[in-house]
Formats: sequence, C-alpha cells, structure tokens
Amino acid sequence: MDDFWSGVGVDLHLEPDAGAGRRTGLERALRDAVRDGRLAPGTRLPATRRLAAELGVSRGTAKAAYDQLIAEGYLTARQGSGTDVAALPLDGVSAAAGAPRARAPLFDLRPGSPDVGTFPAAAWLRALRRAIATAPSLAYDYGDPRGRIELRTALSGYLGRARGVLAPPERIVITSGYVQGLALLARVLDGGTVAMEDPGLPFHRDVVRRGGGRVVPLPVDERGACAGQLASVKADAVVVTPAHQYPTGVTLHPERRRALTDWARERGGLIVEDDYDGEFRYDRQPVGALQGMAPGQVAYLGTASKTLGPALRLGWMVLPPHLVDAVADAKLHSDHHTESIGQLALAEMINSHAYDRHVRACRLRYRRRRDQLLGRLGARQSVRGIAAGLHALVEVPDEAETLARAAEEGLAVGHLGEHWHTPGDGGRTQGLVVGYGTPRERVYPEALEALGRVLGGGS
Repeated sequence: MDDFWSGVGVDLHLEPDAGAGRRTGLERALRDAVRDGRLAPGTRLPATRRLAAELGVSRGTAKAAYDQLIAEGYLTARQGSGTDVAALPLDGVSAAAGAPRARAPLFDLRPGSPDVGTFPAAAWLRALRRAIATAPSLAYDYGDPRGRIELRTALSGYLGRARGVLAPPERIVITSGYVQGLALLARVLDGGTVAMEDPGLPFHRDVVRRGGGRVVPLPVDERGACAGQLASVKADAVVVTPAHQYPTGVTLHPERRRALTDWARERGGLIVEDDYDGEFRYDRQPVGALQGMAPGQVAYLGTASKTLGPALRLGWMVLPPHLVDAVADAKLHSDHHTESIGQLALAEMINSHAYDRHVRACRLRYRRRRDQLLGRLGARQSVRGIAAGLHALVEVPDEAETLARAAEEGLAVGHLGEHWHTPGDGGRTQGLVVGYGTPRERVYPEALEALGRVLGGGS
C-alpha cells in the first residue's frame, strides 16, 4: 500500500469499514488524507482502474469513492484531465487540522470513565429487539418530558432494592445524563446559591453557573462534606456525592448525613445527591442513598454512564414532589424528551435482571483492578477512597513534579489541584486522582508499572 502511494508522496492507510464495505473505508482514508494535508492540493490521484487493481476492489467501488469526494468538494475532476485534490478553504477549522496534534498518552489512568469494553452488547441487543418488538406505535412519536413510563416503573423497583431510594414512577424524570439533570435543577432554582463540595469537579460548577446559580464552596474532610458550614454560606441548595466523594473518595459520615437532612428540613434547602458510582462498593454492601432518609428534601440523580457507558446518555432524577412539574417543564423546553428507544431497552434489561447481572460482574472486575492498583503501590503510598468507585486518591508531596514525571512516562492521570474552587493554596493536600476503569485489560498492568515508576516504586 505504501509503495502504491509513493508516486504521490503520501502514506495512506486504508481501513475498510466492516459494516459498510470497502468503499466507505476508501472514502474515509482519502478524506482524512486531504484534511490533514497528507494529500496536498493539486495532487493528481491514480486512475480508478489502477486504484481498483492495487487495492483489490472493483473499479465501480473506486469510482464511487471518487464521485462521493468530488461531490463533497475534496476532489476535482475534469473530462480527460484526471482527478486532483481540491484546495480546501483556509478557515479556522482547516488551520487547526493542520496544526501539530497533542500526543496521545501511552497509558490513560484519568478518572471519570468506566471500561467501555465491558459494555454488554449482546444483552443490550436482546433487550433492544424485545423492546422494539413490543413497543406501541406511539413510542416513535414525541413523548412525555418525564420519560417513558416503562423505564420509570423499572427504575422505581431497581433503585429501591439496589440503592434504598424511595422512587415512585411519578417522581422520576429521565434525562440525557447527569449533567442535564444538574442543569435543569440549576434553572429551576432560578439564580439561587448552590454550595458545592471543595474539592469537586470544576465542570459541574460551570454547569450550575451557566444555569444561573451562584456557586459557593463547601469544604470536604475525612468525614465528607462539612454540613455544619451550610448555614454560614446561606445556600439554597447543596450538591454532594455521599457514597463516594469525588475526588477524595471518602464516604459521608452518618452524622454528616443527618446534619445535611436536618439543614434541609429546617431551612427549606434542597440536597442534590450525585450517586455517580454508588453501585460499586467493595468492602461491604453498597451504602444506601441519602435520599432514603429525606425523600422530600433530596433530588437524587443517577446515571447509566458508569454502569453501561456514557454513550447511551441515559440518566434519571428522583425528585421531591414540589419539583416534579417545574423540572419536567424545564426538560420540555430543553430537548422535549430523552430518546425513547434506549429508554425501552434499559427498562427491558432491568426487568429481566440482565442489568443487575452486568453490574455485579463489573463490581468484581473493578475490585480486581482496585486490588492490582493497591498491590503495585504497596504500603509506601498513602491511598484514599479505595472502598468504592472507579478511582483512588494517591497523595504525593509535589503534584507539579509528579505530573512532569508522568508526562515523561506517557501516563495521563488526574490531580487534586484542578479540583479546588480556588487553586494555588500550597497548604492543601496534593495528590493524583487515579482512575482504574478506563484502560483495556491487556494494557492495565503496563499502566500500573508506569504509575509505579512515576511514584518512585522502581520498574
């Protein structure tokens, strides 16, 4: 292949699309080569007969690929003059495409994502087929902004038995992931003051601010969010991660849980519970959701992003009664409703218990990964947040120096410094936020070895 393209001075890699055929692969390879500059404007391409012979495809396939890219403006052709690469406009997009690309890390231990390779494709396909076979025709029309009743009913039972959530179907709203749920609540609060954990995820703070909320920090210590400070910041709502605080990994202490619910009852405040990975607990049964203690004061937000995969964009909210209509109206005016077919498939998975089986299998898999991480780091490292979830906090004396060593090893990790509301306080704990969900099984041991070298554990 490389010899064939040497005449036009390009290293073109053809990756045929197994699902759509070789023509699609040829189109993509040529399109990418034009976009990134490997095929320069004015380059004369081989005739379709020669291209077809070299690639082992029909001449019709080669001609169809050329015709498609001519129609899209990537190639030009004139009768009797052959086919040339077109000159693309030099706007901001094309300039960025020609700029040097950041090198992808060799090993990715950044937190926030599960191992998407564990997605239960066969189980999802079976559920999807059953859902489509039994779905009423109205399922393909515009739907209820609260979501399909099939999924809300299935979640009512699942959340009750798995997370201890009091979740009548009429109080559930289906969302396109956690972020949309948080944005809808920020809009409903209409400019209220929202306390958010410090440290916590900066992106979530941005979501609240864009929704009109005023964000104030709520400190986190070894017992979780400091609920006693809510009165002093005069918050209307507080966002917490009680089961496994992000990023420190601590579990909210029972006294703090009571203090939070007491504050909400006495002040009329709202608790927003982000239960992003509550199913994954390794030392005992998962800690029940905070919502079960105060269902009238807690908006419970969950998601399939960590259990199945972020691509599905399926989340759910269990709301206090007084917020259901307002949130449903905000959802209606946001995107009308979350797509229905995925909702029906998830409902089918839950009702058949395939979802429970998948979560149990993932829990065992992630526990093994957690144990491998601890085994590699040993007792020399201070590691926190290991009882649950998909990440751990590894304390280090100097984040900047450690991150520089990680970059040299080609290792991508998170760090605590980026999570503080106000960065730059040198007296704070420093550490790496290490995710162990993302790497594929075959590269995970190598990623741990690289982490060990970064932390001074030798090769």
